[in-house]
Amino acid sequence: MAVPFHLERVAVRRGPPWDGLEAEARRARYAALQARAQALGASRIATGHHADDQAETVLMRLLQGAGPRGLAGIAMARGLFIRPLLEVRRDEVVGYLASRGLSWVEDSTNRDARFLRNRIRHEVLPFLASAFGADVVGSLCRSATLCRRVIADLERQAGSELGRLATRRPSGLVFPVQPLLALHEDLAAEILFLSAADLGETHPRRTAVARAMRRVLLPRAPRRSVRLGRLTIERSGPWLRVGPSQLPALLTRQLRVPGSVDLAEVGLRLDARCVERPLDYDLPRDPRRVAFDADQLPATLVIRGRRPGERFVPFGGPGERRLKSFLIDARVPRWERPRTPLLDAEGDILWVAGVRRGERAPVGPDTRRILEVTLNVL
Repeated sequence: MAVPFHLERVAVRRGPPWDGLEAEARRARYAALQARAQALGASRIATGHHADDQAETVLMRLLQGAGPRGLAGIAMARGLFIRPLLEVRRDEVVGYLASRGLSWVEDSTNRDARFLRNRIRHEVLPFLASAFGADVVGSLCRSATLCRRVIADLERQAGSELGRLATRRPSGLVFPVQPLLALHEDLAAEILFLSAADLGETHPRRTAVARAMRRVLLPRAPRRSVRLGRLTIERSGPWLRVGPSQLPALLTRQLRVPGSVDLAEVGLRLDARCVERPLDYDLPRDPRRVAFDADQLPATLVIRGRRPGERFVPFGGPGERRLKSFLIDARVPRWERPRTPLLDAEGDILWVAGVRRGERAPVGPDTRRILEVTLNVL
């Protein structure tokens, strides 16, 4: 027929989490379609879903206890995918093909009664139509349209709040908890789902995940995090994070003074400079900058992460403390504590970067040269 054609075979993932053969096959199929579209430079992928597919989806999700999002059924368009036949009945499609003398192929698994969709298609929907004499498919599709309008409005609000509340960091999207808790729980949960989508996670919204999401949004949330595909949603003190489950550790580096070191894995840079002390020098008040007596320190410093059981003497007292406890009291989120840069001189912590300096090498009346170290965002 002189029509370009591409065949691709896909492997269905078998490992946990397992959403069932149909769902996993669909995920593999859609991934292959998207990869092919990207290779072709295509801006749309059209699928053949029709109104009967929509009705089956809505009824199937109703039986599974879905909420408005599930009852909204199949979207007319989402991302690259469009469904131009979604408002057309299956009989109309078949009638059109027959009138043109066109043949088609039916998937043999469409009659396999092991799948819930097939039982709904061949048993439940025909029974409802015969028992009530109503346009069951049309009614279910209208309900889906109404639910989709509600969900579209929720998504618009969530997108606006996401832009207002979220801060993008190397650890993911970070939110202040209290403004999230002030929102309606459905809106807050939608913001978190949108955050995951923004970070590339398209894992289906299983009921168990939705319930766990709402627990994270309780005023007194449990310490357990929520896994959403390759992402984690977790709270620590006044902060909530949506980001990768595994964050890269802070690597140990040397900082030659003067000089700069990029800490790409945490999205930061340390800049160090030495200056002769001016007569009118004022100590930095910005927590991202600190000053030391340069003549009391070695020419090469070390930047590293926290060590187990480490202790720290903050400048100004009240004395030596466990570094872990200090970071907790300073409200550093749990996921950032191992990744907070420590400026080290011969084993002494000079500065918990961006949080508090240590007691060593303070600028005093006899200081002649000042070492200033600044923490900058890459």
